[in-house]
Amino acid sequence: MFSHIMIGTNDMDASRAFYDATLGALGAGPGRADPMGRTAYMHGDGLLILTRPINGEPACHANGGTIGFAASSPDAADAWHAAGVAAGGTAIEDAPGVRNSPFGPLYLAYLRDPAGNKVCAMHRVAA
Repeated sequence: MFSHIMIGTNDMDASRAFYDATLGALGAGPGRADPMGRTAYMHGDGLLILTRPINGEPACHANGGTIGFAASSPDAADAWHAAGVAAGGTAIEDAPGVRNSPFGPLYLAYLRDPAGNKVCAMHRVAA
């Protein structure tokens, strides 16, 4: 359904350190810079790009928005969460754990990245 996700940052170094750590915990390689100063991550079919806004305005996070990353297990989600906190992220919401949803049980872990974006690692728990 999605080709890529692009998020803005005002501090590329802090955002890159955060996503190198969190996406690395999920098996992705480090971000790669392009000639425009953006940083891109590829993992599986997913592409995440960090950028400074091209209009020159400050980047801001989406109020009510969440970017979810697939985790292969609860342990992977926990590793993602721990790596994110160690790399400058902020733990938010409840502690990582199972939440019931209309789609069945989900293991979720939530953080705010250094730019304020709400991000999540999610593992679908077998029913």
